[in-house]
Amino acid sequence: MAWALKLPLTDEVIESGLVQDFDASLSGIGQELGAGAYSMSDVLALPIFKQEESNLPPDNENKILPFQYVLCAATSPAVKLHDETLTYLNQGQSYEIRMLDNRKIGELPEINDKMAKSIIRVVFHDRRLQYTEHQQLEGWRWNRPGDRILDLDIPMSVGIIDPRANPTQLNTVEFLWDPSKRTSVFIQVHCISTEFTMRKHGGEKGVPFRIQIDTFKENENEEYTEHLHSASCQFKVFKPKGADRKQKTDREKMEKRTPQEKEKYQPSYETTILTECCPWPEVTYVGNSPSPGFNSTPNSFPVPEGNGSPNHQPEPVVQVADNLLPTATPQDAQQWLLRNRFSPYCRLFTNFSGADLLKLTREDVIQICGPADGIRLFNALKGRVVRPRLTIYVCQESQQPREQQPKHENGDAAANTFFVYHAIYLEELTAAELTEKLAQLFNISPRQINQIFKQGPTGIHVLVSDEMTQMTATTSS
Repeated sequence: MAWALKLPLTDEVIESGLVQDFDASLSGIGQELGAGAYSMSDVLALPIFKQEESNLPPDNENKILPFQYVLCAATSPAVKLHDETLTYLNQGQSYEIRMLDNRKIGELPEINDKMAKSIIRVVFHDRRLQYTEHQQLEGWRWNRPGDRILDLDIPMSVGIIDPRANPTQLNTVEFLWDPSKRTSVFIQVHCISTEFTMRKHGGEKGVPFRIQIDTFKENENEEYTEHLHSASCQFKVFKPKGADRKQKTDREKMEKRTPQEKEKYQPSYETTILTECCPWPEVTYVGNSPSPGFNSTPNSFPVPEGNGSPNHQPEPVVQVADNLLPTATPQDAQQWLLRNRFSPYCRLFTNFSGADLLKLTREDVIQICGPADGIRLFNALKGRVVRPRLTIYVCQESQQPREQQPKHENGDAAANTFFVYHAIYLEELTAAELTEKLAQLFNISPRQINQIFKQGPTGIHVLVSDEMTQMTATTSS
């Protein structure tokens, strides 16, 4: 028995893949529904369309978004129908992004005659690289000192106000713009995709990036924190002229395919439309948290105030990270990460409570944060104190002349003298470090200390040098 399925050839039908898979699925559809004409919602409810249905946005697919961002660069023709578009860019070349206002009459009236703030960032597309983004960007900064990953071409841009680029965020720029006026921002990407490949023996495929734009409006405190819209697209960056050659290669490959094979691929579009996505979770938007890369906790030893005797000063202690409690809420955990200089990973641990973080094993943390920061984070979570390489105990002799000190019955003046020793912790094992620690301990300037001597067992005075300090640490360990 033959079955007939009558569906209007709408954009929804084409985008859902019904036309492509019609022949293979016809008999199954007939068995499920029977003959006749059916609505799109009935067809998508069938089990054979469950995978396609999960990829559709939760809201109406035809809804008009308040804003639209268009990157003026052609998409690749070598992308299959249901895959995300891929765009090729040249390193350092200026590309236009058109900021379009699609609001209907009466929609979002609160931003009429007001400015909006947009943040453009270049991020990794692969989840594996997203976990190690901080290490990847720091490595790039080390190899390219003074360069930025993302820049604004301000002379070519139109309609942007107060453009800014944070020196500590190489992949992010921001600006204000009036949605009611024509706005075009020109960007330049200075990294290339192959700079972040695991192995570099030649011929490797470059990693894909994403351009994401998040737009905000002012709140009642005139801060741009209320989210309006976010969109992103996938792209790769090649050396100058490399994107043009790659686009030509893809086009030539498609021309060699049969008509049946070509139907499985998207056409190449002259521009790239950024698709709606979730806002990029950035901890620096909330409150007045410290800027990434700066430590708000001092690392120096406490310097006593006043002119009291050093014998009554508190002992210097090695400052360690405050312990994270299992009862800490996700908000408390975020603040703990910020205080202990783990701000680059706040986004990864957004929903982690104190108990969740403390359950992570050493291998888990290293895999997420990389070896360097992973070990540091694991030690901070477990409250481990770093043992100093050398501990020296010093005291200050009494200012009273020895001949005026009261003598003991046996003639020893030191027997009745009470000395208080202070511990000094050394990490670098240098005479300069010891001088600095002594100056802090006794509340004086390091310039007032000309030389440091160690008193030997027979009363001789030995000049303290770097070599002596290192040998002392070796023999005492």
